Amino acid sequence: MPQKKISIRIDGVLVATLEGTTILEAARDAGRRVPSLCHMDGLKDVGACRLCIVALPNGRLVPACTTPVQEGLAVITNSPEIAAYRRMIVELLLVERNHVCSVCVSNGHCELQSLASSLGVNSVRFRYHYPILPLDLSQERFVLDHNRCILCSRCIRVCAEVEGAHVWDMMGRGIHSRVIGELDKPWGEAASCTNCGKCVQACPTGAMAEKGWAVEEMVKRTAQVAGAAFRKGVSL
Repeated sequence: MPQKKISIRIDGVLVATLEGTTILEAARDAGRRVPSLCHMDGLKDVGACRLCIVALPNGRLVPACTTPVQEGLAVITNSPEIAAYRRMIVELLLVERNHVCSVCVSNGHCELQSLASSLGVNSVRFRYHYPILPLDLSQERFVLDHNRCILCSRCIRVCAEVEGAHVWDMMGRGIHSRVIGELDKPWGEAASCTNCGKCVQACPTGAMAEKGWAVEEMVKRTAQVAGAAFRKGVSL
């Protein structure tokens, strides 16, 4: 059954879209820039980062990636209040782990870094946590650095939904959450891992990277991962 065409207003502009589409998809189709770190084309959205918040007419803020459109809906994608919230979210992400850009392989190619720059986050007002987090070097080709992880779950979803291996999951709660493989085994001991590298390419930061890359060299092929997600299971 074909999707029904509906009309919504985005920042006061009437936009045609399809029923079942999310606000994020409709906004981006209409040329509106809505930032996000956990969204990736072809994967199910989970609303993990909350950077895509938009405002409804009643002032309520909702995540655009998990909120479906409906006939007559009106949303605001950007305002001083929304921009302030997004900056605060980025600041909280930066202080939660040990994001030291100068020694990160994804320096210059990091979505968190780029987003912080675009939102004008050049300092933070919160106390850094400086957690002592492990570095998993057990895998032959890849490395998992929990210090860079922002818990977006893109690696978990691409492994489950595209590769079908279900290696990764999330353990813990709140800031103590951590991405784990096969009930907290070292990555190199994960028997279900196919060594495909889709999780590495889907990672928006330097939390997952290929071994042998120097600082500023780890360029992620997220567009290819998204394409594979739409084609389900195509190798990179």
